Amino acid sequence: MNISANPHTLLGFFAASAVFLLASCGPNEIDPGEPPLTGATIGGDFELSNSADETVRWADFDGKYRVVYFGYAYCPDICPTDMQRITQGLNQFADNDPEMAEQVQPIFITIDPERDTGEVLEEFTGAFSEDLIGLRGTPEQTAAVADTFKVFYSRGEDAPGGGYLMNHSGIVYLFGPAGEPLATLPTDEGADAVTAELAKWVR
Repeated sequence: MNISANPHTLLGFFAASAVFLLASCGPNEIDPGEPPLTGATIGGDFELSNSADETVRWADFDGKYRVVYFGYAYCPDICPTDMQRITQGLNQFADNDPEMAEQVQPIFITIDPERDTGEVLEEFTGAFSEDLIGLRGTPEQTAAVADTFKVFYSRGEDAPGGGYLMNHSGIVYLFGPAGEPLATLPTDEGADAVTAELAKWVR
């Protein structure tokens, strides 16, 4: 049969072909294009400490994708919510693609080193995932790493009953294996959106 002889047959042939092509491609086989943060000057070398007071550098994560969030353990609502959605998103991504999920390292960097001691950091990160690494530095190191990662923070007003709040950016960055910025993760849209974004760029 000559399919070009009948326009209705031709349209049906192309429609069937398109369905076949879509069905044969898994989600990670579809090219999402260029990552939105390609070429951005975000991230870079730092020297901080983990909860065991061991020195950690940005280069220590070479070869790994990195999810980086700046916050503080005494945050009453936003930081815990963001961390929960990051963790849930990563867990869902691991369910879908366990091999690639092993290549992702979540990192929490405190902007409140005065109160976020190593012990506090360990308790905070452990509440979300044993894979989550908490990092802290001196006030000078904290200011330097925040500047490198284009993150804003400042001490807020004293809270009733003692303590204080911190004002800070709520950006969740995804970096590639060479430390290159790839995208931001939409925690404001929930864990499913985080999972979908990870699936686009962790490949």
